[in-house]
This record gives sequence, structure tokens and C-alpha cells, in this order.
Amino acid sequence: MGSHQDSTRDDSPHPLPTPATAAGREGLDALLAEPGRAVVALDFDGTLAPIVPDPDRARAHPGAVPALAALAPKVASIAVITGRPAEVAVHHGGFADVPGLDRLVVLGHYGAERWDAATGTLTTPEPHPGVAAVRAALPGLLERSGSAAQGTWTEDKGHAVAVHTRRAPDPQAAFDALRAPLADLAARHGLIVEPGRMVLELRPPGMDKGAALRSYVHSLGAGSVLFAGDDLGDLPAYAAVDTLRTEGTPGLLVCSASDEVTELRKRADVEVPGPAGVVALLAALAHRLA
Repeated sequence: MGSHQDSTRDDSPHPLPTPATAAGREGLDALLAEPGRAVVALDFDGTLAPIVPDPDRARAHPGAVPALAALAPKVASIAVITGRPAEVAVHHGGFADVPGLDRLVVLGHYGAERWDAATGTLTTPEPHPGVAAVRAALPGLLERSGSAAQGTWTEDKGHAVAVHTRRAPDPQAAFDALRAPLADLAARHGLIVEPGRMVLELRPPGMDKGAALRSYVHSLGAGSVLFAGDDLGDLPAYAAVDTLRTEGTPGLLVCSASDEVTELRKRADVEVPGPAGVVALLAALAHRLA
């Protein structure tokens, strides 16, 4: 596992970390050698934006947009891949009408939606019918769950519905108690449950960050890819980078580390301390490529 303190690849005031694995070093070297063919892909919540009790109040780290704007002109594309609706991520990230961000896209709802900074256009499909059924049934299920659902909060994402337990008296106990009944509800309507950091998301199968990332990298014919994430929902994107590596596209896996989720640390090439560390890494890349 890499550390933001491990490396001084150059003598700049923004040193890049040294990846802990050979595959990660190959991925970083490929990005630096041909940045114009590189895709830099990033999760939003927990990666670009700090985790907060109310997801509606999540905002990108103050340094995120400046770092992205400095890096974007030097790479093929920057892709923000999120389970949120694309427009919500654009608003919370402050990505609209930013000079230098023309090469940024937001792939919302795990790639079902796409927003392009260059044109400001949003493309989105019709939602899965099971989402509407779950949306209607969820209040009754939570009411029947009694104390287990106390303090939980439901987020309607349009193409998915999420139940947050972070504000419950015992967030982990509420998460554990609701996981099985929510999985049963999802299955009855052709959906799945995706667990995250004190959140259970009910969404259609086949929607994940790995499929979105792979499709986007292939569509650009990218020569390398960096992906940064923090949560269980980012593991499919990690797997996609592993697959891309076997297909000949070097990749770098970055973990925005937290004490809540440790699984990504075990697989990352580079570990940084949360969104502030991600921003520092992006700034270091922009500086190195200047």
C-alpha cells in the first residue's frame, strides 16, 4: 500500500507518491509519459467531497475544482463516476462553467447518466420500474422496522433509492438490522442492495462504477487510467482497472483512506488521507505535467 508520505519522485514542492506495487508504478509512469491519453477517474463522496451526516450538504473539497482545472487540460479526460444523479454531483462539486474543465465528464447513476462540461448537456435514460415500486414501499418497511429505522434518512436518487443510517443513534446497528429486509424488498422488484459507508442503496443490477469506467476508457481508446475511490461501491472500478491492466492498459489505483472502510486499502497502489489527500495528489500531477 502506498502512502502520501512515501515518495519524492521529483524535487517539486508537490511530490508525487511512489506506488507500492509494480502495476501501480507502471500505471503512473504511463500516465506521466503520455498524459494526453490518460483518463483520471474519481468517485465523488468520500473522494472529492468529505463524508457528512446529510448527503445534501456534501460539497467538494475547496481545493478540488482548482486542482481539477489545472490537471484537466493536460489529460485526455477527467471522469467523476458517482452513484448520485449527475446534476447533483455537478452542483455539489461546483463543476459547471469552470475555465479549464472542458475535458471533465460526470457519469452519474453509475454511468446511466452523463454530463459533459464542454457543452453542459445531460443525457439520461428512463429509470428501472422497480425503483418506483421500492420508492412506494420503503416508507412502510421503515415504519414496520420500528427502532431499527430510528434516525435513518432516505435519499431519492431518481434511478436508485438509498437509506442512510449515519444519523441513527447506533449507525452500525441500524445498518445491520436493515440490510436483510432492504435486500428482500429490492429482490422483489428486480433490484439489488449496494452497501456503503453507513448507507444501503437499492438500485438496478448491472449498474456499477466498474462497468461505467471500463466503457468510458474503451470509448476514448485511453492509454492509461487512474481511479480514486473510498467505499465498497468503488471496488467494481478497482476490478475494472485490474481487467484493463490485463488487456494492456496500465492503471493506478488510489484509495481515499478512511477508518470506516478498509477494503480498498488492501488493493490500492497509493493511499492518501481522504479528500484532502486526493486533492494534493491531483495538484501534484498537474504540477508534474506543467
